[in-house]
Amino acid sequence: MVIVRRERSDAARNRAKILSAAERIVAAHGVEGLSMAEVAAAAGVGVGTLYRRFGDRSGLAYALIDRREREFQAAFLEGPPPLGPGAEPAERVRAFLRALADRTVEQLDLLLMAETASPLARFGGAYDAYHGHLVMLIGRLRPEADAYGLADALLAPLSAELLAHRLRRCGVGGERITSALDELVSGLVR
Repeated sequence: MVIVRRERSDAARNRAKILSAAERIVAAHGVEGLSMAEVAAAAGVGVGTLYRRFGDRSGLAYALIDRREREFQAAFLEGPPPLGPGAEPAERVRAFLRALADRTVEQLDLLLMAETASPLARFGGAYDAYHGHLVMLIGRLRPEADAYGLADALLAPLSAELLAHRLRRCGVGGERITSALDELVSGLVR
């Protein structure tokens, strides 16, 4: 039997305040500006509370990523069409890739830190969920195609590292990236 512990209401409120404060700080100063002392002060909690709750700065960063990731996954698994169920597969793939691009750009610095933490850090939990979702949609769209390989090909341009390079060093706009992804999906439909 698994016992699920519920978070105390005061702990839940503190967690929400801490994550909101951390999001504001990252938005204003980037990941480099994310200090435990500053977050604690902005959230109105003690620094010890932050360390007990998140361990360190990277634990806090992962909590920020996780919060947004849960929202994103709920949207493509259960949300309204075209991102959620109910739309045609090609329309859902397009909506998914656009939403993933937006989601990645929104937390680019946090995801860049997370994806480059170790050699295969990008792959696993969230990537597996994205990949499985695309495999399912591509399988419906083109049953004869290698959905597994095509899903990887569609996800590759959305790595935080490549997006940061394209957006910041090459001056490529986000619309150009999503337009190219739309073209790839159009190729699948033909």
